[in-house]
Amino acid sequence: MYLDHFSFESAWLSFSYRRTARYRVSKMADFKLFDAQFHVIDPRFPLVPNEGYVPERYTLNDYHERLASYNLCGGAVVSGSFQAFDQDYLVDALSRLGPGFAGVTQLPVTVTDEELLELEKAGVRAVRFNLKRGGSEDVKHLDSMARRVHETVGWHVELYADAKDLGDLVSTLVSLPSVSIDHLGLSADGFPLLLELAERGVKVKATGFGRVNFNVRSALKELYAANPASLMFGTDLPSTRASRPYSDRDFQLVIDTLGEQAAERVFYTNAASFYRISDIAK
Repeated sequence: MYLDHFSFESAWLSFSYRRTARYRVSKMADFKLFDAQFHVIDPRFPLVPNEGYVPERYTLNDYHERLASYNLCGGAVVSGSFQAFDQDYLVDALSRLGPGFAGVTQLPVTVTDEELLELEKAGVRAVRFNLKRGGSEDVKHLDSMARRVHETVGWHVELYADAKDLGDLVSTLVSLPSVSIDHLGLSADGFPLLLELAERGVKVKATGFGRVNFNVRSALKELYAANPASLMFGTDLPSTRASRPYSDRDFQLVIDTLGEQAAERVFYTNAASFYRISDIAK
């Protein structure tokens, strides 16, 4: 399944793009999209170098311009490693994005209930643990923080990690109230474990197709078959440090792989429910 994935996937995407170029543009507008993962990099707010890396600016104007041809109905602004525990940029972005958008933040274990409630009012709906890059709270606090934020404000937790490194956390993850894993779990070595987690109720973000080392088309099929409610599509814009940035072809790949009815769930329904968008819009 995973051998020679780069050459196969590149050839298939190139063919699909040429074959459906006119059709593809109309299709993007036909599907409601809740973009389950994107970043805002606003130069008005501080950034923390991560392993020497500081991303280029990517403002809300840049984001909306890039997705102008999509039927964008909402999304999740996700704090990156380079934003550490800063909440100001996130609250500002959510206030300008409006209803339909949620925030995914990074918080220290010392956060107070009052601070959680204020962030809930601002539209934050999750805490992220960045095992891949750092910048978040230590994973040893995952269990206690996940339960606390869920009990206090109804949030879930999100993990940016290579799924092959999650073996020791399986029992914890499946016992938590609500969890998602970024970027299809990143690796072929970790995919069997990711599939098991999806079968057991963990959400999986169909994001960062240019970050993984396996055949995305096959992975999407297996994950959707395992749990139709699991997959949530996102652009991962602006694709910081990805081997390949987001392409409109990634969107088309989901449609061609799963079919239109399943794609509707992956593009919008699954994530809108997970992020409690109806609550944000009130």
